[in-house]
Amino acid sequence: MPSLRRQIPSANALFVFESAARCGSFTKAAAEMGVTQPAVSRMLSLLEEYLEVRLFERKSGRSLLTEDGEILYRGVKDGFQRIDASLQEIAARRSGMETVTLSVSTAFTTHWLMPRMHRLQTQLPNVDIRFQLMSGAISGSVEDVDFGMRFMSGEDLAQGADLLVPELLVLVCSPEYKATHFAGQEEPATYIGLTDNRTNWLDYFTSVDCPASALHSLEFTDYAVVLQAALLGQGFAVGWMNVVSNWLCNGALVPVSSELVTTGRLCHITFPRNKPLSPAARKVKDWIIAETHADIALLNERFPELDIIDACRRHNLDLS
Repeated sequence: MPSLRRQIPSANALFVFESAARCGSFTKAAAEMGVTQPAVSRMLSLLEEYLEVRLFERKSGRSLLTEDGEILYRGVKDGFQRIDASLQEIAARRSGMETVTLSVSTAFTTHWLMPRMHRLQTQLPNVDIRFQLMSGAISGSVEDVDFGMRFMSGEDLAQGADLLVPELLVLVCSPEYKATHFAGQEEPATYIGLTDNRTNWLDYFTSVDCPASALHSLEFTDYAVVLQAALLGQGFAVGWMNVVSNWLCNGALVPVSSELVTTGRLCHITFPRNKPLSPAARKVKDWIIAETHADIALLNERFPELDIIDACRRHNLDLS
């Protein structure tokens, strides 16, 4: 630390640098820090003079990091994240409450987590949950949260991740809808799907017991609404097992057929590589994994024709 103090003009220079690098603009950094743009420019010029390198290239009104700037930004960002995590841990120890932030879909939150939130609060009474919700495809960085839920394969697995469940798909509908639309195909069925989706998930299935020409359709941009429509008996939908397992367990939804599809992708709990999970975040992560695996075990007993356990084992998921 004594050598670090000699290498920078002031600790404040690092805060100014981090803001400008993250925002990509001296003007935005100035607004964020509540100072003038010239003050930010002077501080960064002083830092560059002190280090004897260029940290930014000014192009078309933007401030782009040089190679040396990228190196410094990675170190500063990592250091600030660790400091922030330490301060949060200290605050949690003082208050007795710890906050865990999740990056998950609205569908997972609405249809899997909310019905059992009371269990989470009972088992982890000193944890507050915060959400970064996504209504579309779950993707993107988890750097700003404790952990997220992502479907990954191949090179993606290099980041910090714990396997939750393979991507398992099953067609679902309400019991009443199945009785009136699939048992004898007495009425045309309605497929409830996602709009603006590059993949036609219905094409993965070969056992839909009604011809495509007999299908009506409903489309929504949010998968949470797709499942809500299925629960209300408006049609059938593709069910992602990590989301629909709660409704399959309690009978609100049932499989349309015995076909279970595996895509090869794996659903993981993912977390930043450079930011260790806090004890509270680790407990929430382990609780989600345990609850999901308990659902799978129950569904394997309730719907043995789906061979869920076998599908999980083929992807090296340990359910013991």
